[in-house]
Amino acid sequence: MRSRIRIFAAGCIVAATAAAVIGILGVSVSDQKAAKCDFIEYWVAGFQLIHHANPYDVADALKLERRSGLEGNKPRITFSPPLLLCPFLPLGLVSPKVGLILWLVILILCLLVSIWIIWVLNGRPDNGLHFCGYMFAPALACLMAGQLGIFLLLAIVLFLYFHEGHPLLAGVALTPCVWKPHLFLPFFIVLFLWSARRKEWRILAGFLAVVLGSSLITLRLDPQVWYQYSRMMSQTGLLHGFVPTLSVTIRFLVDPGSIWLQFVPELGACLWAVWYFWTRRTRWIWIDQGMLVLLVSAVCTPYAWFSDEAMLLPAVMTGVYRATNSHRSLLPIFLAGTLALIEIISIGDMASKYYLWTAPCWLAWYLYATHEPKKQPQAIPPEAMAAID
Repeated sequence: MRSRIRIFAAGCIVAATAAAVIGILGVSVSDQKAAKCDFIEYWVAGFQLIHHANPYDVADALKLERRSGLEGNKPRITFSPPLLLCPFLPLGLVSPKVGLILWLVILILCLLVSIWIIWVLNGRPDNGLHFCGYMFAPALACLMAGQLGIFLLLAIVLFLYFHEGHPLLAGVALTPCVWKPHLFLPFFIVLFLWSARRKEWRILAGFLAVVLGSSLITLRLDPQVWYQYSRMMSQTGLLHGFVPTLSVTIRFLVDPGSIWLQFVPELGACLWAVWYFWTRRTRWIWIDQGMLVLLVSAVCTPYAWFSDEAMLLPAVMTGVYRATNSHRSLLPIFLAGTLALIEIISIGDMASKYYLWTAPCWLAWYLYATHEPKKQPQAIPPEAMAAID
C-alpha cells in the first residue's frame, strides 16, 4: 500500500513539474527564439519532408527560418544523413514555437531518465551523487541550443541497460547514434566484434531494422533525398571550418587545407579499439571497458561540438562512483565541471577554441578515477620461509 502511495505521489510530482515547465516555456519561447537555436534545423527537415520537399535545401530553409524571425543569411541545415529523419516528421506539423517547447520537454525527460538509469547501472548508491549529473555542462549546453546530445546520451544508457537481457531493444535504442555516426565509429566496431564473438546478432538486427524502416519512409517522402544530401554536403564545406576538436586542431596546425588529416586520429582510435577489445574479450564489460572506448571515440572524432559530449555522462558519472568507492578525491571533476559551466555561461559560442580541452578532460578524469594500481606481491613471512627450508 505504501509503495503505491509513493508511486502515486511521485507521479503527481512529475506531472506538476512537467506542467510547470511547459507553462514557463510557453511564456518564454517564441518562433523567433526557435529560429535562433539549432532546433530549427530539425524543424525544417520535418516540415520539408511532410511536404515532400528537400530537407537539405538551403534556399527553402532560409525562407522558412526567416518567416520564423531569423536575422541574417545563414540558415541552419541538419547534417544528419537520411537514415533517421523520421523522428523529425512530427515537428513539421506544428509551429516552430510549439515544436521547440515539445522538443525541450522531451530533452528534459530524456535527461531525467538517463541519469536515473546511470544510477541504477552503478548499483543505486545511496549518496546522492547522481544529482550532479543535472549540472553536466554539455547536457545543459544541449538544452540551451536544442541540440541532439541528450538523445545520444539516452541511446547509450538504454543500450547499457538492455544489452544483456533484451538485446533487440538495446539495438533499437542505439538508432539515434546514426544522426552523428562519426562520433561512434570505434564504439560500433567493438560492438560488432563483441556480437560476433558471442554469436549474438539481435542487437545489430534491432538497430538495422529501425534504420532500414526509417530510410524507406524517408525515401517514400523524398525519393531524391540521398542525392540532395550528398549535394548539400559538397556545397556547404562542412569540414573546412574550425571546430574545437583534437583532430581539427591537428589539421590546422599541420596543413589547414588537408582535410584528410582530421580523420587520422579516428583511424588510430579504431585500430586501438580493435586491439583493446581483443585483449580483453573474455572479460569485457560495457559499463567498464565500453566507457573507455566511448571516451576515446569522442576525443578522436573528426567533427563534434561541445553539446555532443552529453553522451559522455555515463562515463563521467561511473568515474565519480568509482572514485568515491576507492576514496579518491572528487576535486578534479568538480573543478573541470565548474569551469565548463562558466564557459557555457560566459562564452556560449560552441565553436570557440576554449572548448578544446573538455573531451580530453573527461577521458583523463575517467582514467584517474578507475585506475587500479598493480598489487605488490606480498612478502613471504619468515615462518613460511623456515618451513620451506
